Amino acid sequence: EVQLVETGGGLVQAGGSLRLSCAASGLTFDDAVIGWFRQAPGKEREGVSCINTSDGRAYYADSVKGRFTISSDKAKNTVYLQMNSLNPEDTAVYYCAQGTNCLYSGMDYWGKGNLVTVSS
Repeated sequence: EVQLVETGGGLVQAGGSLRLSCAASGLTFDDAVIGWFRQAPGKEREGVSCINTSDGRAYYADSVKGRFTISSDKAKNTVYLQMNSLNPEDTAVYYCAQGTNCLYSGMDYWGKGNLVTVSS
């Protein structure tokens, strides 16, 4: 069974940085599509970033391009989301997910989520 565990969330001031980690198990990590999604209070869950671990291709939502960087460590079966220049609009629960493509509908397994709060 695929399991995804997110860590690294917390409270940060605007302009600050955080790094989220997604530790994956129960899958072939070398050939996986793993994405980060977020859900702010009262809003729908949205895609943030996604990576194909086989070739490192990465995708980003327009709202985070230039500020967030996704990466993977095959030795640790872990995907990271480095978040810089955070602003209050980035406040949300961040979820790691694994599936067949980077779309929300393409994700088959989800982590429990990790709260990121950006204060102004």
